[in-house]
Amino acid sequence: MKLKILLSLSILLAAASSQAQDSLAIRKIYDEALVNGQAYDNLHYLCKNIGQRISGSANAQKAVDWSKKLMDSYGFDHVFLQEVMVPHWVRGDKEVAKIIDGSKEIPVPICALGMSVATPKEGVTAQVIEVQSLAELKTLGESAIKGKIVFFNRPFDPRFIETGRAYGAAGDQRFAGPSVAAKYGAVGAIVRSLTEIIDDYPHTGTTMNGDIKIPAAAISTKGANLLSEILKKSPGTKFYFKQNCEQLPDVLSYNVVAELKGSENPNKFITVGGHLDSWDLAEGASDDGTGVMQSLEVLRILKTVGYHPKNSIRAVFFMNEENGDKGGQKYAELAAKNKEEHIAAIETDEGGFTPRGFGFTGLSTAALKGVVQNWKPLLEPYDADKLVAGGGGTDIEPLKTAVPSIVLIGYLPDSQRYFDLHHTAKDVFENVNKRELELGSAAMASLIYLIDQHGF
Repeated sequence: MKLKILLSLSILLAAASSQAQDSLAIRKIYDEALVNGQAYDNLHYLCKNIGQRISGSANAQKAVDWSKKLMDSYGFDHVFLQEVMVPHWVRGDKEVAKIIDGSKEIPVPICALGMSVATPKEGVTAQVIEVQSLAELKTLGESAIKGKIVFFNRPFDPRFIETGRAYGAAGDQRFAGPSVAAKYGAVGAIVRSLTEIIDDYPHTGTTMNGDIKIPAAAISTKGANLLSEILKKSPGTKFYFKQNCEQLPDVLSYNVVAELKGSENPNKFITVGGHLDSWDLAEGASDDGTGVMQSLEVLRILKTVGYHPKNSIRAVFFMNEENGDKGGQKYAELAAKNKEEHIAAIETDEGGFTPRGFGFTGLSTAALKGVVQNWKPLLEPYDADKLVAGGGGTDIEPLKTAVPSIVLIGYLPDSQRYFDLHHTAKDVFENVNKRELELGSAAMASLIYLIDQHGF
């Protein structure tokens, strides 16, 4: 009996000692991030000296070259490029659009959807038919749609607290809507911008091109509301738009990877990453400049505080998340080819806002319960302790096929402002908060420390 009591006390003391050690390590991580953080300055350079980085562009290549040079300057154990062929879509000259209501012509803001085709040189003019869902197209049929411009006008559902869920619920009309409308004979598609905010900034984003291709553009939410109001009064209203986008041949590009080599398990990896490419309307600050700079900062912080990881830790700048996910697919392909054992991968692609926590995919109920029980107290002082089921991201998702045992993790910052900026001309450096960015870097570095020390 005494032996059992002594063993229990020994286990409790060991656990308390481990918690104290972890708490001290995490405090060091946060101190380094908040006092000496470099993510904000690095983001400034990326945004202001390079700017937009759409896949296949000269700026995307500039971003690759600069990112590798920056990683090299930090003296990580290994910095390398992964070759990947990416699509090269270009927007062309400024898009124009107007509502034609009888004799009145009312200009409205639009932008071509990524991967869309151009209109004819003279543009497209046709009657408009408004729908709320893809299912409506089937109900209406070819007789009602043929020769018209389909206007997809389903707004964000404001009841979702997590705005990413509203984006997911509305996103099919942008991604699939135009290709489905084309099957029914539509000559063009206009899609309400995927955002809760009502303003004059259209939001781009990828659309899927089917066998029949028609020009497709996003309209600002103010423009969408106006068009809908006019259609209610004048069902025969026409719409005109012109865009000059073009699909060029694929281009050789690269993922950029930095690595701290594991002292015990060099062929076991924990990855943190975001995507280096961006849309072309602005600087790609929040989508996803913040993500790549935070990922790099994770490695810099761990190296600076003198942490020697057991497992290898990588920061990956993925290329081509926005319109193809070729970088994520290539990373997973090479992981399988090189027989790399990936323990976990964290994706940060929801902006550099105040950290809330992390979502996990690939953990059993018991394992997640253990994570919450053991790690929540350590992250709670930093308000990054929301540890929930369900997480990941576009770039790390292919790893699940290559490495079925991997745990995919999504970094969860506050979501309320992200879709105000997402895919718009407002996505600039000035809309990023320095302290929020630093807190996010520290939160991810802390989680990686815990995974590396304790596993799942």
